[in-house]
Amino acid sequence: MTTVNSMGRPRVRLDSPAKTFATEKQRQAEAAERRARERAAQRRDHVDALAGRGGIAAVETPERIAKRLDRLTRYYTGEDVPQATPTAASGVLVEEALDRVSEWVDSDASADQVLEKIINTSDFVGVRYLDAGVAAARSIGRVNIRDSRGNLQGYGTGFLVSPTLLLTNHHVLPSAETARSSVIEFDYQDGIDGNPLPVQVFPLDPGRFFLADRERDFALVAVRAPAPVLAQFGFNRLFAAEGKAVIGEFVTIVQHPRGDKKQIALRENRIVDIPERFLHYSADTEPGSSGSPVFNDQWEVVALHHASVRAPQHTEFGGILNEGVRISRIMKFVADQDMPRNWRALVDEIVSAEQELATPSSSPRQDVVPREEITVRVPLEITVRLGSAEPRRAAGGEPVDSEAISIDPDYSNRRGYDPGFLRVHLPLPVPGPHVASIASEELRYHHFSVVMHTERALALFTAVNIDGRQSQNPKRDRDRWILDPRLPARQQTGERVYEDNPLDRGHLVRRLDPAWGPNAKTANDDTFHFTNCTPQHHDFNAGRTLWLGLEDYVLKNADNADLAVSVLTGPVLAADDPRYRGVALPRQFWKTVAMAKRDGGLSVTGYLLTQAALLDEFTEGEESFSYGAYRTFQVPVRRITQLTGLDLDAYVAADPLEQVEGTTLPRELIRLQDLIL
Repeated sequence: MTTVNSMGRPRVRLDSPAKTFATEKQRQAEAAERRARERAAQRRDHVDALAGRGGIAAVETPERIAKRLDRLTRYYTGEDVPQATPTAASGVLVEEALDRVSEWVDSDASADQVLEKIINTSDFVGVRYLDAGVAAARSIGRVNIRDSRGNLQGYGTGFLVSPTLLLTNHHVLPSAETARSSVIEFDYQDGIDGNPLPVQVFPLDPGRFFLADRERDFALVAVRAPAPVLAQFGFNRLFAAEGKAVIGEFVTIVQHPRGDKKQIALRENRIVDIPERFLHYSADTEPGSSGSPVFNDQWEVVALHHASVRAPQHTEFGGILNEGVRISRIMKFVADQDMPRNWRALVDEIVSAEQELATPSSSPRQDVVPREEITVRVPLEITVRLGSAEPRRAAGGEPVDSEAISIDPDYSNRRGYDPGFLRVHLPLPVPGPHVASIASEELRYHHFSVVMHTERALALFTAVNIDGRQSQNPKRDRDRWILDPRLPARQQTGERVYEDNPLDRGHLVRRLDPAWGPNAKTANDDTFHFTNCTPQHHDFNAGRTLWLGLEDYVLKNADNADLAVSVLTGPVLAADDPRYRGVALPRQFWKTVAMAKRDGGLSVTGYLLTQAALLDEFTEGEESFSYGAYRTFQVPVRRITQLTGLDLDAYVAADPLEQVEGTTLPRELIRLQDLIL
């Protein structure tokens, strides 16, 4: 039952104290199984009739056929499809629909024949079906259901239905408290090359919006992320109108079964019954699919999948029947609720916001009207699975994430680089006039910060505090790099540039540098954001022992008062860096290492990593690499200022090379003992 709290906000009133995910899921399954038993006779009649010559016309009412025909002919002739259910008489709707398609159907065709042709029960669909499906699937993610202590309770599926709101089941997110602890993961799937995509994780924001209903088993919740970041996934608009599906029509379900990578049960999943609030259909779904969208062939969401139940009388379904909640019923319920004005504005976006697809739009609709020459064949009973590994399971049987790297989606608890970490205050660099306009805001992580060059999509610099007294060494298992959801994806260099070549994802802040104190593991994992990554040749990245040892040498130096250092690192982003797959590859890297000395002073030393033979011959489109031997130099910090455009005045003032005459040229380091500290 939905009620309104003291603030005037809708909420869900549970009949007893907060239920676990498993309890709520079982409640919904039992109710669905009861409905399946009650409708067994009608469903059997529908299945038998669909197998005969009568087809859809033999099982559906004239009213539903008229509404469906009206919507389909509008869609395929380029007219706007209505949000509201048409109120005209069935005969009028049919006559208008036949007029719309008179050019591509026989003049004596009946409404039933036209409907059969458009619905494509011969298993042919237009090519745009696949293109539109890719776009629709982008907005679908895996819900990680967690309790107030952060313990994983299970997985569900959810999908964006507006620029802000996510739809899933009530039994997945039964309360605002559960939603507040849970997260949504997008792009948990394999790319077209078979490699995993970088996962993007976002917390939910029930404080901004949360509306749920047990009877209709839905939860609508805001996602906490900047609008431009969520826009990359698009959203699936919901329509309150009836007429989106009829008995006998095919549906497609995109889901995260058992919490696994995104998969699709493609089209040969037939609607066999339509009770008042629900759809019954055959489909290949599993636990974890709860909250998945059920699509028609036009990729409109017709139902919210919520249960799979036993149906032993239907051996043709494998003894399993699926149930989804009709979107028209959910939309009517939402529209009827009293809610604050700011909540109503978010609800209005479901039907009014301009829909943005996550992939380039397909051909105009008038070019994709079903005709005799349609060329894509969809075989019967096909299920396409993107990734098939069986997930590891916890003792209770629920799947758990086997990835070693686990990113905390609540970025509000990251404090970033601490300027007061050393005895002497040392602020972050300030971007100078030549780079200020393209520098991002400071991105704070556990014990380190990153400022991005938004045009080059690489770090302008990183800054980390290293505490040698509290350092830990979390086990490095399987790497999992992700994009930072606080920054648009186009301003980060992601997975594509590293595919099928000798390029490594080179850490700027080393993995173990921030891994100290109570947050050691989460700080370690934070270093696997693409913002902290720069393309580096494998031989270059794997062999730079001297470069990687600089921090440790300074950290353990006898004159270091606190076994602590603060380190800046970044690429030298030169205008003539060679381009590869749209990314300009840095040829040099710089670093400063700061420590508080025993006499109370500050020492900041600067370093440059370069190569004898750089990438001068490397141009856009070439797949070969030409790297020479890497060389490490100690350089005046002033030189780094010139190379980067950063204001490092506080660092220059503490550089011991400033006190040594004749140090304008770099000093090549053959061994760490050559450092001047």
